[in-house]
Amino acid sequence: MDVIAAILIVLATVVAMEWVAWASHKYVMHGFGWAWHRDHHEPHDKILEKNDLYAIVGAAMSISMFALGSPLVLGEAAWWPATWIGLGILLYGVIYTLVHDGLVHQRYFRWVPKRGYAKRLVQAHKLHHATIGREGGVSFGFVLARDPAKLKAELRRQREAGVAVVRESAHP
Repeated sequence: MDVIAAILIVLATVVAMEWVAWASHKYVMHGFGWAWHRDHHEPHDKILEKNDLYAIVGAAMSISMFALGSPLVLGEAAWWPATWIGLGILLYGVIYTLVHDGLVHQRYFRWVPKRGYAKRLVQAHKLHHATIGREGGVSFGFVLARDPAKLKAELRRQREAGVAVVRESAHP
């Protein structure tokens, strides 16, 4: 096994996971999976949310890939890249937890960035939470954030078109 290939697989998986997260957030969490995701968009003082069940889904994806890559589990049928894909999914999960749950929602630590990309991430996610309900919305990714000014303009268009209901405190 080539170390460079393994590193490239891990990195490619981390990058691909942002697309997977974006698509599942937009089409699953704000679609048929809204029952698990709803409480994440509503004020509460609970330590855990139903939305945290999605972390278990991500962990199951990672564990499944580790199993597919393990000769201990599958013997000769093991597919070696799967181990590195599983590691990439795990690494994305750690990044997601630190950025989304830690930085944006401040579940683990308190720090409000005043500038730079961290501030942009927080602003973009706050704009995502500016809508009421699952319809419409902007910024479904977790690590890549578009320009907040463009997101505000998109929210304004959605509100004017009747696609999204925007909270009074967040009118762009």
